[in-house]
Amino acid sequence: MAFTGKYEFEGDENYDDFVTKIGLPSDKIEMGRNCKIVTEVVQNGNDFTWTQHFPGGRSTTNLFTVGKEADMETMGGRKFKATVKMEDGKLVADFPNYHHTSEISGGKLVEISTASGIVYKRVSKKIA
Repeated sequence: MAFTGKYEFEGDENYDDFVTKIGLPSDKIEMGRNCKIVTEVVQNGNDFTWTQHFPGGRSTTNLFTVGKEADMETMGGRKFKATVKMEDGKLVADFPNYHHTSEISGGKLVEISTASGIVYKRVSKKIA
């Protein structure tokens, strides 16, 4: 499937501005700066298991089906309900205080989050 794979953080843009805008506390901002997050995606049709592995052994997993409401968790650990959609090959979701898209472009996982005009882009290279 298009998204299935394991991806390692390669680089990002506007991290500090974005996480400050969405209200992450300074200790979480510092922990996440240039954090080598490994994102593991398993896609089975419209069903997804999306896991982010953080240094130190912490992981967050979101299970969702495109077009159906699901329980989700933000990068800051906040739980909420969202419906993930597929638009032009991109996964699109509205988190509590930002809009998020994910796509595979040039074999890389490209994630873009937007909050009040601040655009955060994270790129991860495929490692498996």
